[in-house]
Amino acid sequence: MLNTIWYNFLYQPLFNGLIWIYVNIAHQNLGWAVVWLTILLRIVLLPLSILSLRNNDKHTQATLETSKTMEAHKNDRVAQKESVRKIMKKYKISPWAKIVVLGIQLLVIVLLYQVFLQGISGDKVIKTLYPVIDYPGKINVMFYGFDIGHRNDMFWAGITAFYLFLSTVVEIKMEESVDRSDVYFIILFPLATLTILWYLPMVKSLFILTTLLFSDMLKLIAWLAAPSKKKVDAHGAAPVHH
Repeated sequence: MLNTIWYNFLYQPLFNGLIWIYVNIAHQNLGWAVVWLTILLRIVLLPLSILSLRNNDKHTQATLETSKTMEAHKNDRVAQKESVRKIMKKYKISPWAKIVVLGIQLLVIVLLYQVFLQGISGDKVIKTLYPVIDYPGKINVMFYGFDIGHRNDMFWAGITAFYLFLSTVVEIKMEESVDRSDVYFIILFPLATLTILWYLPMVKSLFILTTLLFSDMLKLIAWLAAPSKKKVDAHGAAPVHH
C-alpha cells in the first residue's frame, strides 16, 4: 500500500515532471532540468516561503522587545514572565510554513536520490513515463563535464558548502550579534554539508545550491522592499533584518 502511494503519487509524477522539463525546457540536459525543477518547486512554494520570512521578522521583533522587557523588569521575575507571555501572544509566531517548505524540499531530495538509484535509462524510463510524455531516448546526465549521478564529487559539494558558509556569515553579521555558538555553527554546518554531499550523487549538490540561491534572492528582495525595517529606532535598538 505504502509502496503504491509512494510510486504512483510521488515518485512517478516527479520523474515525469523532470523528463518533461528535460525535453521541453532544459534542451535535453538533465542537470539544467534539475535546476529548473528546483526553481519551479520554489515558485510553487513561494506563498509559504514569504510567510516564513514574515515569521522570521516577527521573531526578530519579538526577541528585541523581549530583551527590553527583561531589562526593564530585571528585578521582578513574575513581571518578566508575564511580559514575555504577552509578547509571544502578540506576535503569534508559528513555524509551520517553514516546516512545510523544508519538508517538501527534503521529500524531493529523497525522490531525486531514488531516481538515480533506480536508474534513468532503458526499460525503467519507458515503464515509468506517462503516455503523454515523450521518451527522450538516451538521457544526457553530463553538466559542464560533470556526471550528475556520480558520487564523491568534491567540486560541486565544495561550491555548495562554501556558498552555505558565505551565506551564513552574511546572515549572522546582519544580526549584529555573534557568540561562540554562532562561530561553531558557521564552521561545522558547512563542513557537515560538504561531507554529506560528497557521499551523495552530485545532483544533490545542484539541487541544494539552487535552493540556497533562490532563498537568498528572496531574502534580499524582502530586505530591499522594507527599508523601514533597516533603520535603527529612536531608542537605539538594533535594526531589524529579514
